Amino acid sequence: MKKFFLKIKGRIQKLSFRTGIIVLSICVPFYIMSFAQMLLPISTQTKGVLWIILFGLAKTFQYAGITILGVEGMKRLKAFWKRKTTKKIFKTIKNSQQLTL
Repeated sequence: MKKFFLKIKGRIQKLSFRTGIIVLSICVPFYIMSFAQMLLPISTQTKGVLWIILFGLAKTFQYAGITILGVEGMKRLKAFWKRKTTKKIFKTIKNSQQLTL
């Protein structure tokens, strides 16, 4: 059984960075749906079943995306977000300085 999961993990890790980002982004709608379904006028048992299914799918896509990205992909993703937020901060500072002048 352990060999089976190691084979699956090996195949998943061979997928591209872009595929990892796509799979990772798919988890967001499932997280939203898992909590938004609580607003539906259905029985509590049905809500519980829907929550388990949708939340489970969200976690599955999240862990699959992280596995596809791997350590290097996560570093690359963090660097992208850091650059993006740094540029945004400097742009905000620059705009505020222009307003005061």
